[in-house]
Amino acid sequence: MPRNEPQRSCLSCRTVKEKKDLLRFVLAPDRTLVPDLQAKLPGRGAYTCPKKSCLREAAAKKQFARSFRGEVRSGTPDELVSLVAARMEERIAAYLALANKAGKVASGGDTVAELLTRRTPGIICIAADISPDIGEKVAYQAARAGVEYFTLFDKERLGALLGKALRSVVAVERGGFSETIRKELERYRNFFEGGTDAT
Repeated sequence: MPRNEPQRSCLSCRTVKEKKDLLRFVLAPDRTLVPDLQAKLPGRGAYTCPKKSCLREAAAKKQFARSFRGEVRSGTPDELVSLVAARMEERIAAYLALANKAGKVASGGDTVAELLTRRTPGIICIAADISPDIGEKVAYQAARAGVEYFTLFDKERLGALLGKALRSVVAVERGGFSETIRKELERYRNFFEGGTDAT
């Protein structure tokens, strides 16, 4: 028989879900609220749905203080939302960097455009500050080839992740890295419930 997964309820909407489907938070020794995106940090956890609306409401109504039975240092609700979003972005960035180290990345607008004519990568990241002409060209080619693409980082950040100068487009080969990035990206998009620049 399949083992039942542990369940917890969202501090905001009280919906009961499996732990793996919720956002987990723990307290640091100084009682600072820490997002535990991998659900691996020690200590008692508190949970919300993986949506900014539930997180913001839980923070606004002091639900974390009630759950942890005392003062919780978390900043404003909007600051907490921004912190979680930044942590999610960091995870996507880290997997892009790992894919590059593994030799699974091609970068640069012309290189990726040419790649799309020869074979199909797993996922493409287009810089947020790319020139409209190049961005639209790559997006069109990716859509035509059935390749998912997203816009999240600027050219400087993308280049830094690859240990290079500015990069406007990054393509990740099909396989484990692209699938992991896709899952992290889906989580990020769901957090914003459609209200994000990630496309």
